[in-house]
Amino acid sequence: MTNLKSEFLQVLTERDFIHQATDLEALDAKMSEGPISAYIGFDCTAPSLHVGSLVQIMMLRWLQKTGHKPIVLMGGGTSKIGDPSGRDESRQLMTNEIIDDNMRGIRTIFDQLLTFGDGDTDAIMVNNGEWLDNLQYIPFLRDIGPHFTINRMMTFDSVKLRLDREQPLTFLEFNYMILQAYDFMELAGRHDCALQMGGSDQWGNIVNGMELARRKTGKQLFGLTTPLITTADGKKMGKTASGAVWLNDAQLPAYDFWQFWRNTQDADVGKFLRLFTDLPMDEVRRLEALGGAEINDAKVILANEATKLCRGEEAAKSAEATARETFIKGGAGADLPTVEVAASTLEAGINVVDLFIEAGLGSSKGEVRRLIKQGGAKLNDQKVEGEETIVTAADLANGQVKLSAGKKRHALVRTN
Repeated sequence: MTNLKSEFLQVLTERDFIHQATDLEALDAKMSEGPISAYIGFDCTAPSLHVGSLVQIMMLRWLQKTGHKPIVLMGGGTSKIGDPSGRDESRQLMTNEIIDDNMRGIRTIFDQLLTFGDGDTDAIMVNNGEWLDNLQYIPFLRDIGPHFTINRMMTFDSVKLRLDREQPLTFLEFNYMILQAYDFMELAGRHDCALQMGGSDQWGNIVNGMELARRKTGKQLFGLTTPLITTADGKKMGKTASGAVWLNDAQLPAYDFWQFWRNTQDADVGKFLRLFTDLPMDEVRRLEALGGAEINDAKVILANEATKLCRGEEAAKSAEATARETFIKGGAGADLPTVEVAASTLEAGINVVDLFIEAGLGSSKGEVRRLIKQGGAKLNDQKVEGEETIVTAADLANGQVKLSAGKKRHALVRTN
């Protein structure tokens, strides 16, 4: 991959985006000739995507920045089935209204990272419900079914892993890979789309679409996947003790999003700067070479750049200011997560364990009690002495109570 000519593939190679690719030499030649269209599909299973999807979104961003046309495919049709890839059980079926609401929420992150319009390299968003919702079952089976064998479908990871774990795979889900293959063929015909990209778990689905299009239309299409992004300790990217790291502000405040990046492990700083920022590679290499306490400066830059991309520059500045106020000055910055309780609750008094859970700083009473015993629970920056502590209105300082779980997790309690 050292002799690549197209800027897009050069960028992806240098930043370690590429895991698998089909005929990379032919794709490189095609992308060197002029703009192409490429797509990634996103099902509408929640009102926001989480940070695990950001590596794919960044590929679309680089596609556009290097002079090509991104297609964001929303799974308005496939979301009614659910992708079985990487799952031990069936997804909960959703109504059309929920899918539409989720689609509107997901659109906001793409508006932040891509430029949409009618130009040659402007991004477009397409809903696969446009063609999947209108398919007639028998004609579809006759036309598309002969190009898929059960023997081969059983070899794909999305099917094999579920069966190996003795978990049921419904016939509904079994159809998913056929519909995704059909999507690629439709996009090739409707929008001259030549490339599908996705995570490594989508490789089989991508290859299916390429083969279907070749057999039905004679077109040569291409596929490219990213590696599974894991942290230095082997955990899946974006999974934290408090849940998924959502890209939308409505699901996760900007401060928490910023803090996620600031808490990156030292060994992951360089990788995350490559994948999740627009910083030039010379600057990435300089930052990842920092050692000792200076690596924390690189983490702040990572947090600022990632937050600026997904939430905007003002959100990044505000989050950093809150972090400085909280961690350096021991204060309570304006962007800290906040929970409101009734004034009467504090007047009567509330057990500190219950308040920590209410503020999202513990998932169970046992967890909070252990935190208190270990000396990691603080009330207004003072160690909580025991689990029987009662928090009252007398603990309010400037109209709020600051709670801390360890050094990195904080919340404010205010009355309503």
